Amino acid sequence: MSQYAPPQQPRNPQHTGANPVWVGGVYLAVVLLVLQGVMTILEAVTALAKDNVYAHFGLYAFRFSLTSWGWIHLVLGVLLVVSGIALALRQTWARIAAIVVAGLHIVANFMFLPYQPQWSIVLIALSVFVLWALCVNPRSVD
Repeated sequence: MSQYAPPQQPRNPQHTGANPVWVGGVYLAVVLLVLQGVMTILEAVTALAKDNVYAHFGLYAFRFSLTSWGWIHLVLGVLLVVSGIALALRQTWARIAAIVVAGLHIVANFMFLPYQPQWSIVLIALSVFVLWALCVNPRSVD
């Protein structure tokens, strides 16, 4: 009787697949991108309607009219939604596009601080998480 043992392959934890935390973070980033996009579009509609929701607090270097902010937020909101959906559909260009759009969203919300300080800080924090989730492991959902 001969005994046959299949050859043992060395175990390398880096090649066993993606870390579930990273993959879950990317999926949460997808959801956050789409939600931020929808909220930013609603923010844009409010600014374009010249509603009395926004009040300017103090002097600030970045002065734009509410109409300008409305269009800026509308474009960013649409880009956030599109990049989030494309990332969910695993498009090859979606990760880089989402990183760029999330970075632009951070800059726009920093410049929008005099109008909605608390809300801008919340959106900046969410965009920072999205950037982390998309940059921490580039192969997590590919």
